Amino acid sequence: MMKILLSILLIIVSFSFGFSQVGINTTDPDASAALDIVNDERGVLIPRMTTAQKNAIVEPAHSLLVYDTDLEGYYFNQGTPTTPNWVLLLTDVKTRDNYVIVKSVEDFPGGGQGGTITLDENTLYEVNGTITLSQSIDVNGAYLIGKDTNEDVLNYTGNSALFTGSANASFRNITFNNSNSGSLFNLTASSTNSLIAQSVVVNGFSSVGIVGGYGLVFFNVVQYIANSDGITYTDIGNLLLNNMGWQPSNGGSYETFTGTFGFIQKVSGFTTVGSGATGLDVSSNPTVSNGTLKSVVFSGTGDYVDSYTGTGTYTGFNFTNDWAVDCIGIPREDDDNASGNIYITRNSTTTNPSFSIASATPINASIDPGQMFRFSNSTSTVTVGNNVLKYEGKETRTFSISGNLSYQSTNTSNSGVETVHVFFIRRFDSSGTDLGVPLGTEVYSEVGADGDELVRAIPLGGKVTLDPGDYVRIYGQFISATGTARNNIRVYSVSLTLE
Repeated sequence: MMKILLSILLIIVSFSFGFSQVGINTTDPDASAALDIVNDERGVLIPRMTTAQKNAIVEPAHSLLVYDTDLEGYYFNQGTPTTPNWVLLLTDVKTRDNYVIVKSVEDFPGGGQGGTITLDENTLYEVNGTITLSQSIDVNGAYLIGKDTNEDVLNYTGNSALFTGSANASFRNITFNNSNSGSLFNLTASSTNSLIAQSVVVNGFSSVGIVGGYGLVFFNVVQYIANSDGITYTDIGNLLLNNMGWQPSNGGSYETFTGTFGFIQKVSGFTTVGSGATGLDVSSNPTVSNGTLKSVVFSGTGDYVDSYTGTGTYTGFNFTNDWAVDCIGIPREDDDNASGNIYITRNSTTTNPSFSIASATPINASIDPGQMFRFSNSTSTVTVGNNVLKYEGKETRTFSISGNLSYQSTNTSNSGVETVHVFFIRRFDSSGTDLGVPLGTEVYSEVGADGDELVRAIPLGGKVTLDPGDYVRIYGQFISATGTARNNIRVYSVSLTLE
């Protein structure tokens, strides 16, 4: 009997009932609370279960609370018992619509079921950990990210392309792995679409793949490791490649450009080319309105650039005048280092004609091109002779002139007198219009009367400003004589350089 009384007393001390209120460890529960628990050493332990167990609860009450051990969060039923809707209880991370945490391939729509996984448009998929999959993924305008590039990985075991489709796509903070069986990209979109990748590692693919048709492609901080072949970009409006890192373990052609581009901008990063590989391939002669290749370090034992060919190329250089190139390991190419040189054909002196310079006359001799970069020694408006240096850059530039000319007066009438000649540079525009003689380019020479057959050497110098398509020629002209002028000359040597 005493034990029964003690038990009743303990219950009375521990619990206080009033107006359906329950107090645990308190005799004065808060008036607003149905249950008031007071304890400074322990908490309340909510039922813990897996996602499958949570979803198996029969007719869970509205607001029923559990802890999901798979999703690592408190979830409550925001729906009805017949139509549950389990919602993550607010934490320090705000939730958002169109957001999916991916911890297994099954978290992708259609994942693990065969066929192609088609991501939901405008949905952000956050990869958590390593996800192994053999299915291709249609990007379909979705976003695919990780939080830790080294830990959040898509391990693709298929043999086609991991990413396919024709819509927008964005990748960030993630690694893509393959065992040399498939490619990463087979993406062909339209000019209204964009493709963005930031802080991405691409490892072990048989080919990085093909990206084409996009209006904008922006890759930033992408590292390529042990891929058997590289990536081909084709017909892209604006292509921006910033801080690409190509390791020597890659093979094939690392980056290939084909088709037509609005602009290509490849800046910083490195391309370490392994033996037998090619760093950058433009051998298909892509059309690029404006190309920029700056501050990329080219190194390694392979071929750094498979260059443009044919019209618009220059010996010893890789690109056309649509590009500005300034990188370690390959020749610098820009309008500000354009230069051209012409000179008389060696051993041609006896075949060079004697000609008159009674009036302003271009020098007539057999002329060969020397080292040319964004210059040529021919133009459609000059049909006789090749005493021409034409500027083929895209921006107006001022050039320094240097050169020399040696000649002999060939008059033998025994009546010729001392004669003054002038030699100078004359500028023309692309249509052949005479733009005059640049100041300071004239040099004067005097020959003696008949019998003076000395060969005279004169320097050429000065500065000239040229627009794209402008060209210069060397001219000679009789200036003065006190009798019969000695106006006929033969040229023995010519050299003219603009740089």
